[in-house]
Amino acid sequence: MPGDPMLLLAPMLSPDAWLYVLIGVCLGVLFGSLPGFTATMGLAVLTPFTFWVKPDQAMAMLLGLLVSAIFSGGVPAILLNTPGTPASIAMTWDGHPLARQGRAGLALGLNAIGAFLGIFLSLVVLLIAALPLSRLALRFGPAEYFAVAVFGLSTIVGVSGGSMLKGLATGLLGLLLAVVGLDAITGYPRFTFGQPELLDGVSFIPVMVGLFGIAEVFTQMVNAPRQQLDGSTQTTNMLPTREEARPLWMHGLRGSLMGIWIGIMPAAGADVGAILAWDQSRRFSKTPEKFGKGSLEGLIAATTGANAGIGGSLVTTLALGIPGDSAGAVLIGALLMHGLQPGPLLFRNRPDLVATIVALVFMASLVTLVWGLLGARVLAKILKIKDQYLWGTVLAVALGGSYALNQSTGDVWTALIGGVLGFLLRQQGFPMGPLVLALILGPMAESNLRRALALSEGSMATFVTRPISLLFLALGALTLLWPLFSKGGDSRLPDSSVPDSDTL
Repeated sequence: MPGDPMLLLAPMLSPDAWLYVLIGVCLGVLFGSLPGFTATMGLAVLTPFTFWVKPDQAMAMLLGLLVSAIFSGGVPAILLNTPGTPASIAMTWDGHPLARQGRAGLALGLNAIGAFLGIFLSLVVLLIAALPLSRLALRFGPAEYFAVAVFGLSTIVGVSGGSMLKGLATGLLGLLLAVVGLDAITGYPRFTFGQPELLDGVSFIPVMVGLFGIAEVFTQMVNAPRQQLDGSTQTTNMLPTREEARPLWMHGLRGSLMGIWIGIMPAAGADVGAILAWDQSRRFSKTPEKFGKGSLEGLIAATTGANAGIGGSLVTTLALGIPGDSAGAVLIGALLMHGLQPGPLLFRNRPDLVATIVALVFMASLVTLVWGLLGARVLAKILKIKDQYLWGTVLAVALGGSYALNQSTGDVWTALIGGVLGFLLRQQGFPMGPLVLALILGPMAESNLRRALALSEGSMATFVTRPISLLFLALGALTLLWPLFSKGGDSRLPDSSVPDSDTL
């Protein structure tokens, strides 16, 4: 089982695993520290290059990048008041005021400590959930898989941003792209227009590279240049005093639990977890008036909330095959590229891989903690890299990786078209999250719907007479109806300069 100590220790005793984790962490530091270059973008660009390594080595790089990018996103949030990733939005509220007070080093240190604490606690929850999830896997059939896919598709409402209509439109576009290629049941070609390159469908990885990598570069090219770091910023004295640290543990624990819960909910996103963790911490604080003005409690809550979502998202991603967030979507694509199907049966068929993923996330968090405490000055210098160099590098790597995946110019064109499409959609305010969800879950929903109907001789009752299927269909209906009953957010949240970037 995934909780077997030997399965967890094996990656930690492997020098190769540490090497690949270190590579991923270094790349994540780069993508996370630069505003706009999100964790999802880094994962999408790196994924094609993992084709030539083993699945566990690929996961080591990707998870190392994810963990360090979420942490590193707090660096520009603290030093520049500009979130490096959407997950670091709430870190600006207390992190930057601390920097203005001459305590940037302490803010960066709490960011590193909070990141490790949040991830560690979320991995404990994942290990506890592994056993019941593996038992539940034995009861899944086509009807249950279809219901899970419907539940995942229903979260399009949650990732549509300010316009549900625009979210549904991009979701529909994703579903249309998902049906291109050979029919999964009959093998009949659909919407290929006589092009043999489309018989295998629209390649998922180049689409992701285009939507999250190339489109982001195009968007930054037309936007105002990002703020540059003041060379006088101090990054020393990174640990709190004993008196300052004493009340922080409870706020870190509360923030972690909130982040884990939000991370488990599909499509909620680490930014939501960080914001809610910050808000709950303020509600329980003895000094709520300090929040938004340089509160250590607020910063540790936001940091743990954002990073705890990583483990929470892995629960949804690995157990149900539903992307917990945009990073989960890319990880699913990477697993599929390596011939691994995420979902309930993964816990039964490949407990070693699940245990390896848990161990790799812990290793990445440990490396990130050391790097965050010892490399603050290096992190600060990354913010001085010129945008032009970064844009050219990302474009070259994105297109090169798309070609190298199958040595196909068709994949390069797919990435370019995806980049142009993503850029145009972003300019008009269309979210990318629904498109990604539909592209991943559409084939799963269609194939299992047809299999379930074939096994039940065309009876729709099979979906409501099976308890697990009925549960997920009810959750999907609740997700769709929830916006009609939910209320707006807390108006007391501080203002922040939030980058125009998809949380999923």
